[in-house]
Amino acid sequence: MYRRAGTAIEVFLVHPGGPFWTKKDKGAWTVPKGEYGSDEDALRAACREFKEETGFAATGPFVELGTVQQKSGKMVTVWAFEGDCDPDQLISNTCEIEWPPRSGRRMEIPEIDRGRWFTIQQARESIREEQRPLLVALLAL
Repeated sequence: MYRRAGTAIEVFLVHPGGPFWTKKDKGAWTVPKGEYGSDEDALRAACREFKEETGFAATGPFVELGTVQQKSGKMVTVWAFEGDCDPDQLISNTCEIEWPPRSGRRMEIPEIDRGRWFTIQQARESIREEQRPLLVALLAL
């Protein structure tokens, strides 16, 4: 999601939840994203995941920004849409993780613990490195 702030563009990014990400900031923020099956339309899945992770609806028109590969190997295809939201109203779904790793203990965490509006320059510093080309693609629009 992006919005216009005067002559500038701001992007809405989210911060992963859970103990691993608690003290990480720069390079930890991400576009809302998720996984989908081969039988599911990618854009529909992106809208579903955006709603699940933020509680906000993604409404078009949508513009595809491209696909990036994360360090984990996960491929992320991203669409942009113009919108607005109050980050304080973010409501994320939860997931279960093993924490600490290999401990056998399970805990439920929010997938996303917060969201925030960033200027493009702030986003370049805060977004995951492999997602930076998406900011360039957005500006090219």
